[in-house]
Amino acid sequence: MASSETHYTLPRAAFDKPVKLLICVAPYYKDIADQLVAGARAEIEAAGGTYELIEVPGALEVPTAIGIAERLGHFDGYVALGCIIRGETTHYDTVCNDSSRGLTLLGLQGLCIGNGILTVENYEQARVRAEADGQNKGGGAAAAALHLIAIVRKFGAARKGVGFKPAADEYRIAGEAKGPDVA
Repeated sequence: MASSETHYTLPRAAFDKPVKLLICVAPYYKDIADQLVAGARAEIEAAGGTYELIEVPGALEVPTAIGIAERLGHFDGYVALGCIIRGETTHYDTVCNDSSRGLTLLGLQGLCIGNGILTVENYEQARVRAEADGQNKGGGAAAAALHLIAIVRKFGAARKGVGFKPAADEYRIAGEAKGPDVA
């Protein structure tokens, strides 16, 4: 059982300048969501960060809301929270896979996202994982986002690509300037 295993946890990320995160939660299971949010808030505050909190109808809307916030807001990172409990239909698989895929795609675009959307078989599994004084998966998701922000800050500002770059003063052929589209 996962609760009896020990896992290595990275030391808390540290920052020279404050960080601001968006906590995006799908509170379908409100008591579970409240525990996840409590854990995320505590972790962000312990790292000296600030946050805003938004709620969305369900886990499928979390990636969309984060994408909107990235385009229109000013956040260093994002914490995705919610809970999906297996039911009697394949809807569980769709919601688990598509919410995770959406967050992964945003992450691959450079967003710093901690995924704390629980995907469990039953309510008891969700409760154990969500408890801020227990497994604290909300705090773990916030810590993941904070570590990704630290990596971004470590490597500095975005560069203008890598690889071959032609000379800035155009191509020169026999003393005559020729652009790349001139034969």
